[in-house]
This record gives sequence, C-alpha cells and structure tokens, in this order.
Amino acid sequence: MTVLVDDARWPAHGRLWAHLVSDSDLDELHRFAAAHGIPARAFDLDHYDVPEDAIPRLVAGGAEAVSGHELVRRLIASGLRVTAKERRARD
Repeated sequence: MTVLVDDARWPAHGRLWAHLVSDSDLDELHRFAAAHGIPARAFDLDHYDVPEDAIPRLVAGGAEAVSGHELVRRLIASGLRVTAKERRARD
C-alpha cells in the first residue's frame, strides 16, 4: 500500500487543504491517518482532508507527495474513488 498526499490548494477555514488517500486499502489509510494525528472527522468517503502544515509530517511518516492529478489517477485506478454522483446519493 502507498499513502499519497497532494498539494494543498483548496482554501477553507482560513487555510489551505490537501488530500490524503490510499492507492489500495482504506483500513491502512485509517491507521496511517490515526498514527499521524489526523482526526477521523477529516475523512470524506475516500480521502482525508489535511491542512497544509501537516504535509511535511505525513511525508516524513511515509506518505508519497504527488500532484493532485496523480493522486486522482491513482485513486481511480485503485477502485476506491467515490464519484460525485455517489457522494450525492449518500447525502
């Protein structure tokens, strides 16, 4: 399994946010996030939203820094991607 983190480009709550995903296993992703101080409430169906200042800590802990495009490509390839249509159906 590889945990991936992209560039922080999404503004919210006065800061920039990135995404943390797994390319193979959500259980491993949850364990990685918990081990690195990312709260469960940050999980959004197929990824964690993580603040920009957490990225160096996540990379030091083993996450691979990738572009947003690469992160989405690998998430889709893993079969773990939740589409916008699927997200709306869960609301």
